[in-house]
Amino acid sequence: MEKGLVCLVLHAHLPYVRHPEGEEYLEERWLYEGITETYVPILQMLEKLAADDIEFRITISLSPPLISMLQDELVMKKYRRHLESLMELAALEVERTRNTPEFNYTARLYKKRYHSIHRMIFDENGGNILNAFRKLLTTGRVELITSCATHGYLPLIGLQDEIVRAQVAVGVELFRQVFGRKPRGIWLPECGYKPGHDYILREFGLRYFFTDTHGVMYASRRPKYGVYAPIYCPSGVAAFGRDTETSRQVWSSKEGYPGDPDYREFYRDIGYDLDYEYIKDFLPHGIRVDTGLKYYRITGNTEHKEPYQPDWADEKAALHAGNFMFNRQHQLEYLAGLMDRKPLIVAPYDAELFGHWWFEGPDFLNYFFRKTAYDQNSYRLITPSEYLEMYPINQVSVPNASSWGHKGYNEVWLEKSNEWIYRHLHKAGERMINLANENRDAHGLKARALNQAARELLLAQSSDWAFIMKSGTMVDYAIRRTKTHLHNFTRLFYAISEDRYDEPWLEQLESENNIFPEINYRVFSSDYRGTVR
Repeated sequence: MEKGLVCLVLHAHLPYVRHPEGEEYLEERWLYEGITETYVPILQMLEKLAADDIEFRITISLSPPLISMLQDELVMKKYRRHLESLMELAALEVERTRNTPEFNYTARLYKKRYHSIHRMIFDENGGNILNAFRKLLTTGRVELITSCATHGYLPLIGLQDEIVRAQVAVGVELFRQVFGRKPRGIWLPECGYKPGHDYILREFGLRYFFTDTHGVMYASRRPKYGVYAPIYCPSGVAAFGRDTETSRQVWSSKEGYPGDPDYREFYRDIGYDLDYEYIKDFLPHGIRVDTGLKYYRITGNTEHKEPYQPDWADEKAALHAGNFMFNRQHQLEYLAGLMDRKPLIVAPYDAELFGHWWFEGPDFLNYFFRKTAYDQNSYRLITPSEYLEMYPINQVSVPNASSWGHKGYNEVWLEKSNEWIYRHLHKAGERMINLANENRDAHGLKARALNQAARELLLAQSSDWAFIMKSGTMVDYAIRRTKTHLHNFTRLFYAISEDRYDEPWLEQLESENNIFPEINYRVFSSDYRGTVR
């Protein structure tokens, strides 16, 4: 007998990194790794589930910067060269390890994997994996949702409603352009919620968003069902709260599945392990980096690592999927005894955990979906939209201001390493609103400059730059990107204000920072409502 419901959510996002001025940039590898290790493996897994007619549900948020990079011809051309280099390296590795069977088996798996990815992207989908997402969307098993334009952290950048509205508007419109329909829900960047923002979400027909646990638990009225049912904001938009138990079992470095000794060790890569003369031609500018080819398992907490055994890891993925299913069964059976409706478990994760950080993550999901379909009948997988159709009446309350960052509020994106950015972002936001209000009917060169000013501001607002400054990795790049986009915006602001334009420079910006080619700067105007056509 069905006791409850499970909503699995993956949030796929990377910052917008596009460098036409050169062939190799270390930061471009963020996307390359995401495609090779997470997005395509998950797509292949979901396609196989659909082909096998497995009844499953999953909700995937695709951020606008990620969508933009995945359909950019230059970016994907550079990725193709990267992937073909990996294929060449894997072939060499099969030969190099021919006398070491404990490594050769894994090397052959890598070779097969890269060829499969190449075939899936460039033969089956014409170089654009968004085509694969579109096909899955039509099955009804996958619900795709959007995020804000450049993943701006709304509680800190949104001093004015116009800024929040523009971030939401651009994200919704890009989704509509790519998938031919408006999204039903949105992933607020970093789950960052500020009371009142839901009214702006409602303007765009968005029915729901997600918060961390305390966003719902500390709502203005205590939620009757805790996080095991959504609440409606006064605007009518639903807030779904994250379940802590499912989060801990997957995310926790101590209790989570990814730390199992038999899983692949992330921090041992041939880019560092092998002789430099052998590997140098496969490293960007000869700099040692992770290649993605790793031959060791976690083994334990010491530096000593044993060879990776793919079959052992696969068995563990199946075992852990079964354990995850078992825990959900018992969790829901307990909750069902306390509630007068079917309890809902919301389990949201960063998509990049599955495959990139946790190599076996897509296998874990595959086994979980299959076991859920065949090995139990006490719960059902569901999407947020399906839940709201099943239970259209929900408690009304105002969620608490919150995020899913460290300590649950704004500290990650506002502390000593990154606090300096906000006075500049706020001033630029004020100027952009004024430009949009004062130039409602611009055309020609002025309209192009206004649209580019909107792009530069949105790119500067990305939450990724503040996060990187806080985390201490690639800090110089994050600072440079923030300053560059703010500089570009400021120069455009004065050009527009004085009606004096440097057209060659504007053309260069339009070519380099070409995100949202159909953007309309009027999304920043104070009277803007709805989607600009």
